[in-house]
Amino acid sequence: MNFPTIHTNFWDAVIALPLVLCLTQLLKIYLHIPKQWVPSIALAIGIVFSVLISHRGSLTAGLFMGYFYGYAAIGTYASLKTSYQFFRNRK
Repeated sequence: MNFPTIHTNFWDAVIALPLVLCLTQLLKIYLHIPKQWVPSIALAIGIVFSVLISHRGSLTAGLFMGYFYGYAAIGTYASLKTSYQFFRNRK
């Protein structure tokens, strides 16, 4: 079995993660998406971004990296929210 060669660079992380995070939050605010659907939407946006923009030449690489983009956005949001709540309640 041959695994795909995945070329990622600094710009994937700098552009993809904030883009997925911002689009997810904008959709949540303006379309009133229920909270339980937000992680799935972040994952879908990450996969779409990766397949259509970052890794156009390889569907396998696009799907693989799309999961990372989506889950990185989910984890970043959860971490920021937890830290904010901790510091707000600390006073």
